[in-house]
Amino acid sequence: MQSKATTVDQYLASLPEDRRAAISAVRDVIRKNLDAQYEEGMQYGMIGYYVPHKVFPAGYHCDPNQPLPFASLASQKSHMAVYLMCVYGQPEQEKWFREAWAKTGKKLDMGKSCVRFKKLEDVALDVLGEAIRRAPAKAYIAHYESVIRPPDKKKAPAAKKVPAKKAAVAKKAPAAKKKPAAKKRA
Repeated sequence: MQSKATTVDQYLASLPEDRRAAISAVRDVIRKNLDAQYEEGMQYGMIGYYVPHKVFPAGYHCDPNQPLPFASLASQKSHMAVYLMCVYGQPEQEKWFREAWAKTGKKLDMGKSCVRFKKLEDVALDVLGEAIRRAPAKAYIAHYESVIRPPDKKKAPAAKKVPAKKAAVAKKAPAAKKKPAAKKRA
């Protein structure tokens, strides 16, 4: 569920009390462990933590007008979720995260980047904080740039291919034989 709130305070105020308390507690852990170069604000209808344009001018490759997303926190229809881009696409970080969470004895409900939870007690707050702390903005940007090709370094478009059907027809049709030109009689 995307919120229409334009500020974090508006977003929090729009939540039911139980969800507001849980989201606020997770938010406190994120903010306590967040590198100073990240900023907090509303992004994609959620509380977002991102690399601002003043730190990474290129912005998010999907929409360069947006700052580079790092993490998000949201109250969805049937659960709450924290989205961790610092774990997504980094197998060694994901492995560490899953193992650290398992050691807490709490059940992990995780998608590619989202950790879903129904109540605050479901969240391994110390592991979440450590995941955030392990990804300072400089390291996060370096990883991002290593996997996302900058626009000026994209490959040239491939040569236009002839559709398979036309190519097959062209191969089957025998070449027409030329008739010798008639000689002129004088």
